[in-house]
Amino acid sequence: MMGMVTGFWVTQVVRAAALYNLADHLAAGADTADAIAEKESTDPDATRRLLRTCASLGLVTSEDGHHFTGTSLLSTLRQDAPHSLRYFAVSQSAPGHWLPWGGFPEAVRTGRHQVTAAHGEANIFDYFARHVEEAYFFTESMSNLSQAAARDIAAVLDTNGVGLALDIGGAAGDLIMAMMRVNPELNGGVFDLPHIVPAASEAAKADGLDGRFTVLAGDFFESVPAADLYVLKYILHDWDDAACVRILRNCRTSLAKGGRIAVVDHLVGEAAEPGLAPLMDMNMLVMTGGRERQIAEFDALFSEAGLRRVRVGSAGAFAVIEAEPAV
Repeated sequence: MMGMVTGFWVTQVVRAAALYNLADHLAAGADTADAIAEKESTDPDATRRLLRTCASLGLVTSEDGHHFTGTSLLSTLRQDAPHSLRYFAVSQSAPGHWLPWGGFPEAVRTGRHQVTAAHGEANIFDYFARHVEEAYFFTESMSNLSQAAARDIAAVLDTNGVGLALDIGGAAGDLIMAMMRVNPELNGGVFDLPHIVPAASEAAKADGLDGRFTVLAGDFFESVPAADLYVLKYILHDWDDAACVRILRNCRTSLAKGGRIAVVDHLVGEAAEPGLAPLMDMNMLVMTGGRERQIAEFDALFSEAGLRRVRVGSAGAFAVIEAEPAV
């Protein structure tokens, strides 16, 4: 219980380790507190104490208490590590997320997210619009997570015969580009807000996929462009049921004949089933007013939007839930 109660201390220790690039410095040979403090302009004694605490958590090791070596656990915070969690560690413990979580009991009492109470904003996305650096860390963290899951999801989704697949709210396009690499005949694209889509265009060009890649800007609450396959990864969990139905209806309206919609989200199991999904559900409660859902709840959304579920696949920690028009 003490470990649970003080868990937020660990969160901020990990945040500091990520912000001050301990993994990168140790890998490059700067293995003392003084050396790291000089590079990061931090207090040498505080940096030594941070490293000592990191050792107690299994992030670093030391034989003499002066020189430190990063462990494989710390290496997940390296900026250039495959599937790096550095940006996720920073973004989840930054004020945008951290302060609303302080109001978690109120979220449970009222059923309402706490972003407005903490930041005075209607939602976390409005907050990010005013806090560019923090928005960058959050966007990069989502990209890291997408890259880690994209290959599994692309392997599950059958795109044979699909003319155009659009990632709705797809940010930098990691998932759709993974799908395009699996299927060289697939044309793909990202539909997202105007200030987000340039990153997708740059990523596709860097990956040599820009010849088959489309970038479209807009608001999925208003309408979505026509396509044969829509992918909504980590989208519906941000919103309440009414908003989700609106998004799904817009997709159904523009969906090409014979097309389908693929929802990629965590799937909540039975009570007491361990995993990330129940905790992510609490994150959605406090941060967005959305939720993680059970399969019956997805079915209810599909039904109200004029869709029916046709397939459920598994891609690592995610469920890939496919639906098509009911009639």
